[in-house]
Amino acid sequence: KVMFITGFAAVALNPDSNAPKDAKILSKPFHLRDLVNEVDRLLAA
Repeated sequence: KVMFITGFAAVALNPDSNAPKDAKILSKPFHLRDLVNEVDRLLAA
């Protein structure tokens, strides 16, 4: 389970990334609730 947190939109939008296809990318800025929700989803999967 992988989650990337980035402040660079180009990283989040790059379809040629070497990141796993099921990796979640959370772009900054984000609310703490968004982070908690994504961690909960990753752990539940």
